[in-house]
Amino acid sequence: MTGVDLWIKAFHIIAIVAWMAGLLYLPRLFVYHAATQPGSEQSETFKVMERRLLRAIMNPAMFVVWVTGPYLAWAFGVYLDGWLMAKVVLVLALTWMHHAYAKWRKDFAADRNIHDQRFYRYMNEIPTLLLIGIVILVVVKPF
Repeated sequence: MTGVDLWIKAFHIIAIVAWMAGLLYLPRLFVYHAATQPGSEQSETFKVMERRLLRAIMNPAMFVVWVTGPYLAWAFGVYLDGWLMAKVVLVLALTWMHHAYAKWRKDFAADRNIHDQRFYRYMNEIPTLLLIGIVILVVVKPF
């Protein structure tokens, strides 16, 4: 492993933390946003917060994760390991959640949200469960 690989690994971890922060915070904003009246000042404030979180933090972080992750798998020679294949499936699920959140953000932005607070509370738990699986796979490498 070279010094460059260590820097890439550091950026990968930083991007994961930023992305996960967004994946955990955005649906929490949706919980509160769903309780507001469309068009209200509070609703408009949530729209700005949600857009900035997604575009300024989550999108770039997800991009960095997807660029650095495959590179690291290749650099460490683990790209065919079973635990990594399972991890990729879970990261794909996180990516799907990211895109679902982006769609729901657009629905809020257009005042056409159809989900209640409870729905977003449940959606808030999925990234946590996926993160638990990913960390176990990376640290324990069960297969």
